Amino acid sequence: MITVENVSKTYKMKDGAKVKALDNINLKVKKGEILGIIGVSGSGKTSLLRILRGVEAFDSGDIIIDDIKVSHDSDPHEFYKLKKVTAIHLQRSFGLWAETAFQNIVRRLNGTKYGDESLTDFQFADDEFGDEALELLKVVGLEDKANHFAPVLSGGEKQRLIMARQLAKKPKVLLLDEPATMSCPRSKQEILDAIKKANQELGVTVILVSHLPELHNYLSNRLLLMEKGKIIDEGSTKDIIKKFVKDMEPREVLRDPKDVGDEVIKACDLNKRFTLIKGGNVLNIENINFEVYEGEIISLIGLSGAGKTVLLRMVAGLDIPDSGDVYFKYNQDWVDMHKPGIQRMKMRRKMGFMHQEFALMHYATIKDQIAHRLGVKGEMVIYEAKKKAEELGISDKVLDILYQLTDLPENEAKIRLEQIGLSPKALDALFPSFPDTKVKEYAEPIFEALDLPMALLNRRSYELSGGQKVRATLALVLASQPDILILDEPFGDLDPITLRMVSNSLKRINKKFNVTILMVSHHIDFIEEVTTRAIMIEDGKLVMDGEPHELCHEFIKRCKADYLKDLDDLRLLMVGA
Repeated sequence: MITVENVSKTYKMKDGAKVKALDNINLKVKKGEILGIIGVSGSGKTSLLRILRGVEAFDSGDIIIDDIKVSHDSDPHEFYKLKKVTAIHLQRSFGLWAETAFQNIVRRLNGTKYGDESLTDFQFADDEFGDEALELLKVVGLEDKANHFAPVLSGGEKQRLIMARQLAKKPKVLLLDEPATMSCPRSKQEILDAIKKANQELGVTVILVSHLPELHNYLSNRLLLMEKGKIIDEGSTKDIIKKFVKDMEPREVLRDPKDVGDEVIKACDLNKRFTLIKGGNVLNIENINFEVYEGEIISLIGLSGAGKTVLLRMVAGLDIPDSGDVYFKYNQDWVDMHKPGIQRMKMRRKMGFMHQEFALMHYATIKDQIAHRLGVKGEMVIYEAKKKAEELGISDKVLDILYQLTDLPENEAKIRLEQIGLSPKALDALFPSFPDTKVKEYAEPIFEALDLPMALLNRRSYELSGGQKVRATLALVLASQPDILILDEPFGDLDPITLRMVSNSLKRINKKFNVTILMVSHHIDFIEEVTTRAIMIEDGKLVMDGEPHELCHEFIKRCKADYLKDLDDLRLLMVGA
């Protein structure tokens, strides 16, 4: 059904450098097959999917799907034919209409037939496409979420809704780039079952790119291994997985869980209730109490939508609970993280937060972004910002509220600034970038710990692979040498080899600088490998607190995750595991 012949692709960077993403790729895919592709970040997997989709130009070769043939020099009409028979879900894609799940599907069905989903008239489209939309929601297991507002669905539910929108295009080929990376084991199982169902019931041929061996073991009929733009092997999933991980770093030793200092965080009686206009009550965080000790690495585990991210944001003082308190220890004083003022600013300067849907600035170099970060978190920033604020007539309370925005994702910070009638330039005036000449001095030890070449300092985000983007963002957060690091599932889409590098780096940073780490992750192996303590959250409640392996084992049982049944066997394939 699908034939790829001698396809090559080279990217030209801004600095004149050339990167060969694909080097003479040849492959065949049978109709109805689920073909898996695995490889480290930057090996060319996403580039190959984008070319198969018809949205990426290539330098040589041919793509053939049934009677459609596209060459590197084909006219746009041929590429349009390719787009008509394929659909793609790219990694970290969360683009949905701010409407119900049902309306998102109806809109896509209407657009597929009439050409423009933005002009959908629901008064008529519901009658024409309503039954089909419900069937697609059933295929991906979201029939009970039909009337829920899409932006507030959990990460795993969003992934399945995006998949249903792709299936609404009635493609012959579904191209999936890390479709389940940001989901808990239960949601992953539902996503994987949705892929199987689409393949078996709708007859859709699937090409699946994933870094996760357990996903391929559960889904893929056959597996390809890519390296430096080439297909270097293909065969059974277990044989290819074994070859893929053969050069994995051995595990860094985790610090003794008993080797901790005094309390540094106290979460006391936290409560927060979320209610949707459509869908009713979806989350009720109740009576959360826990403490964090200096030097711990703690994972919050739980289902998608259990309240982990909301809890992290409340702990960091980014969101306010309905009731309850969070205190961070700064020197010998306890600072209330929900009370604006200079003390909270001082504490926030020593905290780093990396969000789930993180984003590097698109056009700025990594060096410029580190300079900006050090301008926000540098040693003298509070003193200089307070002096500037006094000149502008800004109170300490307002200054701290503005400083809080520097720990938010860029788009969310812009929205909050607009709500109070300010532009992002206000933050630049109060927190100017760090001197460019000193950036390298701060970056070098962090880049070394994260196994990033210093040459990346002059690159922009679109010139980095997926794994490099994650590690570069972590480098931004670590450049100011925080005492407390809060991570909201930023490593979900890293391949096992890169993830081992990151987990080893986190262990080294934890031991060398005594950085306390509080994180959310759905990756069971990663949690067990890097965590000294785990806390399980279920439906907004803290239900377990203790040894990571014990909690992970219990969590897998509660998730009923069939794809993890062979996890122990797969671990035997993982060098150093």
